[in-house]
Amino acid sequence: MGEVRDGLLHLDSSADRRGESVTRTLSGLFARSWRERYGDAGYRYRDLAAEPVPLVGSGYVALGTRTERQGVVPLEKVAALAEGADEEREWALTLPLVEEVRAAGTVLVGVPMYNFGVPAALKAWIDRVSFPGAYTDPDSGRPLLGGTRVVVVAACGGGYGPGTPREGCDFQVPYLRAYFGALGVAAEEVHVVRAELTRAGDIPGLAPFQDLAADSLAAARAAVAELAARSS
Repeated sequence: MGEVRDGLLHLDSSADRRGESVTRTLSGLFARSWRERYGDAGYRYRDLAAEPVPLVGSGYVALGTRTERQGVVPLEKVAALAEGADEEREWALTLPLVEEVRAAGTVLVGVPMYNFGVPAALKAWIDRVSFPGAYTDPDSGRPLLGGTRVVVVAACGGGYGPGTPREGCDFQVPYLRAYFGALGVAAEEVHVVRAELTRAGDIPGLAPFQDLAADSLAAARAAVAELAARSS
């Protein structure tokens, strides 16, 4: 499709912008390492909490439905399908975000767990960029994100790993794996790093787990550094 696919699209979605966010710290570690190696030319950053992506509206739904009924439509032909100012506005908001995803060699997502799932700020971005057919080659039908790497830097205040009481309440990581897989990203290219028990230092009930929390954060830092070193 002629797109350059060697850049880094860096997304943060934590509402905590006081400098205490674990996901912002870890995603920043990855981004700094990447920029030291490749410079700023291919780097794109979006703070989804500070500058929220508008929620999709009825015009988005109407245009998406009309487009999907015609099969896979090339991005450059979608605008011609828009009917009225509302649909045109929705597409104008959507196209630049879709192009960022398609152009990125690596998508880096900083995502805390809120109420067992992902923040609303990230979900708004997901809904907006998930335009029908946007990641499928209209000629061959192949997934355009087959060579894209996704790095999910996640955090949760409690413990949700295998064998924990809340293992079945983890709708954060499984959701993101399923989502990026549905976009066409290869399963082996979705890399998840998660720091758990991040609230052990300030919630009394989690105090006994402070050592585990420290170990989890240290392991997450090491994993992020290793992934950044393997950036291509």
